[in-house]
Amino acid sequence: MLENVCGYVFITPMLIGVTIMTLLPIIASFFLSFTDWNFLHGFKRIDFIGLRNFERLFADSIFWQAMKNNLIFMLVVPATLALSLLLAVIINKYVYFKDMFKVIYFMPYISSVVAVAMVWQVLFHPSYGPVNQMLMSIGISDPPKWIADVNFALPSIMMIMIWVSIGYNLIIYIAGLQSIPAELYEAAEMDGAKPWQQFRSITLPMLSPTTFFLLITGLIGTFKVFDLVQVLTGGGPANSTTVVVFHLYETAFVHLKMGYASTMALVLFVTIFLITLIQWYGQRKWVNY
Repeated sequence: MLENVCGYVFITPMLIGVTIMTLLPIIASFFLSFTDWNFLHGFKRIDFIGLRNFERLFADSIFWQAMKNNLIFMLVVPATLALSLLLAVIINKYVYFKDMFKVIYFMPYISSVVAVAMVWQVLFHPSYGPVNQMLMSIGISDPPKWIADVNFALPSIMMIMIWVSIGYNLIIYIAGLQSIPAELYEAAEMDGAKPWQQFRSITLPMLSPTTFFLLITGLIGTFKVFDLVQVLTGGGPANSTTVVVFHLYETAFVHLKMGYASTMALVLFVTIFLITLIQWYGQRKWVNY
């Protein structure tokens, strides 16, 4: 009995935090999604309007453009995983001073997003940026305008996101690689397995739980991207980089339509939940525990 009481005492602060910061906002968003409310008018001016917010949402071309951009943004995850795994294998097996390289690759992840965005804004400057200067020096007379171009703005932010995320994935993958028993590779070598065969038959299956964890958290992270878009493009040009969270933020805190923004939040929550559920059931076929 005393042990149970002590256990509840220890988890109570966490439960209070989760309830106040997560569960209550989700419940409030659900109820507000059926209302028309400007939070500056207070709770007395909440008007119940039924499903009209959902009808408006399904006819909102900007929302669907934002959702399309989010789905494209999901490509960041497999690209990041592939590059991180490649670097992790190279650093773990062939590189001395592993800790130094881990710190170097991890630095962008822990750096201020605003600082990272400003650096890349300079690098991607259409006329004077080092990237375009290099492209012009090798004979490309009309290089892309990157974040100022409708066709290249979203891929530019995706490239920056990959660069930022590699460090975190790299650290997790190296930890996973170091937990694989060396005896498995020794037995494979004795059986004549080549390095690629060892990687395919030992490394990938043994790292599948790690990959599954990074896949789920990565995909959820792509639906939460906001800061890079806000600093670099502000959703432009022509909504080409507008994502759902950015559109939600503008609707709630710029246009002050909390009810409509809550509808977006609810749809986003359901979308992330369904994608995570599909991954959770799908992992039974390829994840080895």
